[in-house]
Amino acid sequence: MIFIIALSVIILDQFTKLLVTRELLLSQSIPLMKGVFHLTLVHNRGAAFGILKNQTPLFILVSIIAVILIYFALRGKQYKKLSVYNISLAFILSGALGNLIDRLRFGYVIDFLDFRVWPVFNVADSAITIGAILLGYSVLTNKETKTGKAR
Repeated sequence: MIFIIALSVIILDQFTKLLVTRELLLSQSIPLMKGVFHLTLVHNRGAAFGILKNQTPLFILVSIIAVILIYFALRGKQYKKLSVYNISLAFILSGALGNLIDRLRFGYVIDFLDFRVWPVFNVADSAITIGAILLGYSVLTNKETKTGKAR
């Protein structure tokens, strides 16, 4: 089930990027809610918020390492069940893979969701953010994590 979640997010991410690149020119913006939410095509050659521009080999390496670590964590027996922790890893995995696919194919990440008060982002970025929030929640509320043993 975890890998179905991850695969679904990757497909959604790549499909939305394909649609946007077919319909918009680079830097073109279409308001869906004027001044609030636009579709704006951006080629992000950096990390989050465009930092560390043109460090594509570094981002590819870090993404591959993260994907491998998450994959092995999800393969363990204790991680086969559906839990907030496992779902969080599935979201982070799918986001990392979605952006990794872009970096390997194009040398940059396709971003297009533009709320005007935040840097332009994509579905993969959203998955990573949701996954990180769920992971934080899981770690903070897990009794085994707090005490080091099950209660």
